[in-house]
Amino acid sequence: MKLFKKKVEEPVVENTAVAGGADMAADLDAVMRKYDRESATRIWEGVPKMVMRVLMAAFSLYCIGMTLWSVELPETKLARFIAFIIILGYLTYPAKKGSLKVNYIPWYDIVLMVLGAGAFLYFAFGAMEIIKLATMIQTHHVIIGLVGLLVLAELCRRCVGIPILCVVGALLVYTFYNQMSWNFGFMSIGENLYQSLHTIIYRLFYTTSGVIGTPVNVCYTYIVLFIIFGAFLERTGIANFFISLANKLAGWSSGGPAKVAVISSALCGMVSGSSVGNTVTTGSVTIPMMKRTGYKPEFAGAVEAAASTGGQIMPPIMGAAAFLMAEYMDLPYMEVAVKAILPAVLYFTGIFIAVHLEAKKLGLKGISRDELPRWGKLVRKLYLIIPLVLLVWLVSTGARTMQFSAALAIMAAVVVGFLNGDERLTFGKILEALEAGAKGAVTVAVACGMAGLIAGCITVTGLASTLINAIVTLSGDTIIVGLVLTMLCCIVLGMGVPTTANYCIMASTCAPILIQLGLPAVAAHFFVFYFGIVADITPPVALAAYAGSAIAKANPMKTGLQATKLAIAAFIVPYIFAYSPAMLFVGVDGFWEVLQIACSALLGLFGIAASLNGHLFCKIPMLLRLLLVVGGMGMMIPGLVTDLVGLAIVAVVLGFQYWKNKKLQMAQ
Repeated sequence: MKLFKKKVEEPVVENTAVAGGADMAADLDAVMRKYDRESATRIWEGVPKMVMRVLMAAFSLYCIGMTLWSVELPETKLARFIAFIIILGYLTYPAKKGSLKVNYIPWYDIVLMVLGAGAFLYFAFGAMEIIKLATMIQTHHVIIGLVGLLVLAELCRRCVGIPILCVVGALLVYTFYNQMSWNFGFMSIGENLYQSLHTIIYRLFYTTSGVIGTPVNVCYTYIVLFIIFGAFLERTGIANFFISLANKLAGWSSGGPAKVAVISSALCGMVSGSSVGNTVTTGSVTIPMMKRTGYKPEFAGAVEAAASTGGQIMPPIMGAAAFLMAEYMDLPYMEVAVKAILPAVLYFTGIFIAVHLEAKKLGLKGISRDELPRWGKLVRKLYLIIPLVLLVWLVSTGARTMQFSAALAIMAAVVVGFLNGDERLTFGKILEALEAGAKGAVTVAVACGMAGLIAGCITVTGLASTLINAIVTLSGDTIIVGLVLTMLCCIVLGMGVPTTANYCIMASTCAPILIQLGLPAVAAHFFVFYFGIVADITPPVALAAYAGSAIAKANPMKTGLQATKLAIAAFIVPYIFAYSPAMLFVGVDGFWEVLQIACSALLGLFGIAASLNGHLFCKIPMLLRLLLVVGGMGMMIPGLVTDLVGLAIVAVVLGFQYWKNKKLQMAQ
């Protein structure tokens, strides 16, 4: 769900100037256009801009109405939905980034838009007849379906990126190979190719097992409404409230601005579907503050990127993925949100510890208490979270459908926006929110369409069982091999994909592999979701880290590597709940088992963070850093013996460092 994509307009620390103004806004816009494909859009001005805004707003209203009340055939409404997505997509995204002419769209984009939308509309209006034809579709049906898929693939290249397109392309080639009849005695090569194409187009374009499959259905039914809700919530001013609250809670402590970045990014990110957008929004405030405090630019950019990416795994919203996980796993929403708590706490605690150790190593101070927001002002703004609370309450109680709950939450956001005197919601902002919702829906819908193609290819070829058998064979009795291979798949598939579409892809492709390996379904889904998300900070395609480096004026690769170090918990915690699902409250023997796992994992994270930082009271020698890693990993591996051994190692190193520091102080 695309939420806080624009810069925060007001300083969040009273009497503290934040580098900004027109130059800052231009810089942030340039960063978004460079690292966030959704921001690299055509430039419309004057009347064309107003026409585009009205079209986008009308599409959002259409989605709300159709989602709530439509009873049409899935083939009809989903094909029409994708047709409208293609129209808006080609009007929004150019063929390549770079300098763009104002109010200009080339003729070939118009042709592609008309052909692609026409292909899906043809299916939408003739769905019943085509369904009756089944596999007996004619040549013109094959051509129309092929054109529709190619046009959608080109839109995917523009607004989502190349990685997922490469995966789809490879699977399509394999699907052709799989469907070919290699006995050429009965038919010519041309007939063979046509027959394969006929079968593939029918399955991938004209059934709900392909491009208009489960991911697009979920997008149309749920995700679009949450995106629109996020767009309205942004305009209530809740981002400023979250950052001000984070300043009040942690801004005064050692290295306070970095801790503010962690807290505010977690709060803003939990309702955001974009790691890059979250990085730019909160980072426009926190990164300059961190640099002024004394943090190195690479570290400042990395903290914001790691925290913003982690916001996508923060319950209760999890970038709208929590609602999708409830659907895919057939669990109550509130149960999913509760299961996500411990892993999220471990993730952000790991970053928080690393930030604190870095501040102590550099001797950094916090923000003066006189410059922090007042509690009274914050309390008076608490009403801004009402739409979020209402959404969670409605969905968790099950009294209303998810769609109706989202619609009510949108209405609540409108009311709250009117009440906020500092950033009052106007008609212009309402139109802007509807436009932003539609624009955010384009990218997610296209990515979900690609996810449907991936799932369709796997279904047509039976590749799922082949992959599962291959990974199970490679893993043997060692599940760690299967987990590592799945992790690598998730990181590749998750590159540059929005949170909700990311999870749809992972749930369709990677989760079944882990379930076959013997993991509980909940652990499998959380595992693939986590590693799909961390693709945004994992080099070489670390878009969130690169966006943070651009704001911090730092080296992108160094920032990406630093962000990976800070987010080390995201690479360890999934393995913990894979081996010990009790962290997700699966098969729990009692409260004490969960408490033991949580405490040992937190202490283990402390040991690993201290080792990576290289400072604990004083500089840590390399041998002791290695021991801290061993001790930290020991406590993170489930089991009483490993916990005790790991605790002993970390305690000994901690004691030695404390004694060494005292000795150095006495020598001075």
